Amino acid sequence: MSLLKKFQDNWRRNGFNTLQQPVLLAVSAGSDSMVMAYLFQQSAIPFAIAHCNFQLRGEEADKDEEHVRTWCTEHNIEFHNVRFNTAAKVEQWKKGVQETARILRYEWLEQIRSQHNYAAIATAHHANDNAETLLMNLFKGTGISGLHGILPWNGKIIRPLLFASKKDITAYVQQERVPYREDASNASDKYTRNDIRLNILPVIEQSFPNVISSLNNSIQRFADAEELYLKAIEQERKKLLELRGKDYYVAVKKLQKRSPLHTICYELFKPFGFATGQVQDIIGLLSSESGHYLISPTHRIIRDRDFLIITVFDTRQADFITIENIPITLRAGTRQFKFRHMPVPATIPADDNIAYIDAGKLEQPLILRRWKQGDYFYPLGMGMKKKKLSRYFIDKKIPLHEKENVWVLESNKRIVWVAGHRLDERFKIQPATHGVIIATVN
Repeated sequence: MSLLKKFQDNWRRNGFNTLQQPVLLAVSAGSDSMVMAYLFQQSAIPFAIAHCNFQLRGEEADKDEEHVRTWCTEHNIEFHNVRFNTAAKVEQWKKGVQETARILRYEWLEQIRSQHNYAAIATAHHANDNAETLLMNLFKGTGISGLHGILPWNGKIIRPLLFASKKDITAYVQQERVPYREDASNASDKYTRNDIRLNILPVIEQSFPNVISSLNNSIQRFADAEELYLKAIEQERKKLLELRGKDYYVAVKKLQKRSPLHTICYELFKPFGFATGQVQDIIGLLSSESGHYLISPTHRIIRDRDFLIITVFDTRQADFITIENIPITLRAGTRQFKFRHMPVPATIPADDNIAYIDAGKLEQPLILRRWKQGDYFYPLGMGMKKKKLSRYFIDKKIPLHEKENVWVLESNKRIVWVAGHRLDERFKIQPATHGVIIATVN
């Protein structure tokens, strides 16, 4: 079967024929992308062409750009091009050349696609690229998510040449006399992908001549296995993650019984920013005492009694706020406070998030701060019995992560209110009270 016929069959099989608008082809001037343009043209599929000049190869890069421009002019194809100062971006972003170029390329392609209402962006990745990607991911240890290789359809990006090997494309170039330009950097093995292409795969092919085809067949099976794997992981998440307010609770005993434990822990905590290298430490929390914790860039896992509690990581930029004027609304940490004056109420509703304070007993300025070890107060209703906050929290079975978010209102070094918990007996409303400050926390 000819490459053209295979291309057309693959186009239908992947559902690309459902695209209603022209496709934007990313064409570099190399043989792969030029063959893609020829196949689109011979199949009468509407398309336009986009070319990126990264200005990394001097005159050679300019000749590539001119080659693609000339071909588009000769065949009456709409042409889009851009020039990037890639070297400057590498310095600015502190990334490698290839990664920087990839980011620039795809951001610009999507911009052009969106502006001109193209149905999708087509790149010329082929079966050899897919095999190289699989090997790279295996060597890097990306897990099952890296074994599906390059997807034929990923969002607005399609890869209509994944069915074809590099040998197929080379044969088509010779048969159809497709004009193209060779990128000299492809012959350099200083990049990982090129090293695999030039040095590793040829050695493997000596013993396994059909390695490209075999790896691509395996990729499809891996993709099917990944689909089943993800469904199983989702079921585990539903069984293990319990949402309470803004936090997730994982029962320690329930998780300990799961198998394979390492894999389940990795998948369970990965969405919260925890890396592969932290999985063994997470498993260690299952046998640790309360108070032990791990952090990711975004979250924290705290061992608290019978649970692992996943909370948003709090950077604590403001732990101390002075209140000089009332009324006022302010945010402290993750909580919002409101303070205002009011007449003496006839009744006081029971609500831990609201405090009715005798204004006459307060001394300015008021301080709103996080509680600390050594703090004590006289809990309302306990008859002027002094109690340390740490003991109060233990008696009330307040979880560790909630303790860390407790704020207190202080007047002249005396705690007035443990926000969200209890007013101090010394500041309660009495018959002689003339003015009240109502404080609320959300």
